[in-house]
Amino acid sequence: MPRVPSDGEDVCSVRVSLARSGGTRRSCVRLPADDALDGRVESGSCDALGVSQGDLVRVAFDREEHRARVAGDSRGRLLRGAFDNRRLARKTGEGTNRLTEWLDANDRGPSDSVVLDVVVSGELYGLRIPGERTVYDANRGPRSSLADIARDVDE
Repeated sequence: MPRVPSDGEDVCSVRVSLARSGGTRRSCVRLPADDALDGRVESGSCDALGVSQGDLVRVAFDREEHRARVAGDSRGRLLRGAFDNRRLARKTGEGTNRLTEWLDANDRGPSDSVVLDVVVSGELYGLRIPGERTVYDANRGPRSSLADIARDVDE
């Protein structure tokens, strides 16, 4: 499994802001629109984040990998939570939200920022505190057809 540093040339790092998730007090990660990436890219090169509303992606922080569904609201795409597996990421209100735990542990809230690392576009993303460096396990997920079979079995 290849290991990729957050400051490596294959990783695009984008500064993203935190917002409130709906009417709750929980923080979520606001993803910039692809046409608004200019000025937010800290390192690497990316024209788009490679995700759409409804996508299930892997999100790594604190050297652990979680699953998240890309949500949306009237202002764009967001990550409201990160969970231990795909099933929990698809359901709402089930399981422990590891994203809010991580944000709380790092004293991050609405109007603060974090860095989103695009490790494998459309599949694996990393989150870290600005100025910190980490290493990701950049393994690719299964081919689409295998993922579809696994999803059917999981349901």
